[in-house]
Amino acid sequence: MSETLEGPLGVVAGAGALPRLVAEAERRHGGAAHIVALRGFAEDWVNGWPHTVAGVGQVGLVFSSLRRAGCTRVCLAGGLSRPVIWRLRPDLTGLKVAAEALQLLRKGDDGLLRGLAKIFEARGFRLIGAHELLEDLLAPAGALTEKQPGKHDLSDVARAAEIVEALGRVDVGQGAVVAHGRCLAVETVQGTDAMLAKLEGDDRRSGAPVPSGVLYKAPKPGQDKRMDLPAIGPRTVRLAKAAGLNGVVVKAGEVFLLDPAETAAAAREAGLFVYGYSGEGVA
Repeated sequence: MSETLEGPLGVVAGAGALPRLVAEAERRHGGAAHIVALRGFAEDWVNGWPHTVAGVGQVGLVFSSLRRAGCTRVCLAGGLSRPVIWRLRPDLTGLKVAAEALQLLRKGDDGLLRGLAKIFEARGFRLIGAHELLEDLLAPAGALTEKQPGKHDLSDVARAAEIVEALGRVDVGQGAVVAHGRCLAVETVQGTDAMLAKLEGDDRRSGAPVPSGVLYKAPKPGQDKRMDLPAIGPRTVRLAKAAGLNGVVVKAGEVFLLDPAETAAAAREAGLFVYGYSGEGVA
């Protein structure tokens, strides 16, 4: 629970439901929130909150709006694609941090986000992780649905977990698809949706027939959990179904279920399981 004496929580909002859920959780805890809506990413929900719209390159506006609102705590939440440098149109502060930002853009996502955290902290803001406010949305261990993964599914999960850990060590991605022990796809900078979309309609799948296999998602080893914890929701389940998978599996306690009830309903309709994996057998 946040300490309301520190002023409103600043939510720097990208795409998706996560920044809205963070703001709503802060309100439930008795606090207030000021949203910095990143142009082209943040969605219409911000109109119901005190907010400032800023371009990704308007770094000075981001900082000044947070200070004017009295924010000392900041949560970076929601999806962003990497900007095209010559389209950023940075303000004066953006130009001052441009050299540092260019170095960050050459790193993987975790390296980029750690660097962004340092930029905010150097200016007196304290970074808050979305999981600190949304602990109840972290995936529990075991099945979210009546359907459970079988022995072969869990074998695929164990293999996928090894692959995701290896990818994470070089700061590449947070997800993989494995069927019959074969790695069908890995997540890169394009994200989970793009990874799953490439599998749709491929009934060959390297000898792994449809339906079979799992999507597995987990944070990278040593990831700064204040930013970019992986998340799944109903759309993930529907894409997994279209990709011909048996289920969606996440690392228990470290991945967000953005709408648990709707996600479970989508999984039941699709005939898939959703499962929180703790590194052991069926919970």
